[in-house]
Amino acid sequence: MGVSGASGTPYAAAVLRALLAAGESVDLIVSRASRLTLLDETGISFRDAHWQDDLREWLSRGADGKPGTFDADLHGVRHWSAGDLAAGPSSGSYPVKGMLIVPASTACVAGVALGLSKDLLQRAASVTLKEGRKLVVAVRETPLNGQTLRHLVALDDAGATVLPASPAFYAGATHIQDLVDFVAGRVLDAAGVPHRLYRRWEGELGGGSRTT
Repeated sequence: MGVSGASGTPYAAAVLRALLAAGESVDLIVSRASRLTLLDETGISFRDAHWQDDLREWLSRGADGKPGTFDADLHGVRHWSAGDLAAGPSSGSYPVKGMLIVPASTACVAGVALGLSKDLLQRAASVTLKEGRKLVVAVRETPLNGQTLRHLVALDDAGATVLPASPAFYAGATHIQDLVDFVAGRVLDAAGVPHRLYRRWEGELGGGSRTT
């Protein structure tokens, strides 16, 4: 899982919590730009030397930014420095199911679409595409200009799932966290990871019963 510099660190936290709850092992790459966003949105400084403590504090925060508790085991998480281009995920022989980029900035989208591999996040995404593995890109920007739209089309053509961080309101959201969890849940749906983050639409039976 890669976290880029777009606003939306609560989305990343919700996805990470759900991955761990589902028993998934996670290789985590937090870009340099995302650390600035995380500091701005939560007040947390994410440091490579203290990543476990910083990650635990991050995952304890709700969408409102208020401190809470997070008791899950982090042994399933392996952190890689964004500048470490010799890291495991930089190679196609490193065994992973796929990759999630949550949130994905337009700069990150451009880098992956153009194959720049300027850091480990972009390199891991390029490797994911070349190996034919699932890549989910949760782009978080609005409005989108033509250049970014072309980059997103290029990612779709390459086999990635382009998933705008667009919350829906039919699931009965009453708090900001509900909207965050909806987007996180859709990311996990695209990755094939089971969760219970939002109420699924089951259709409406108006005017009497219907059969299909």
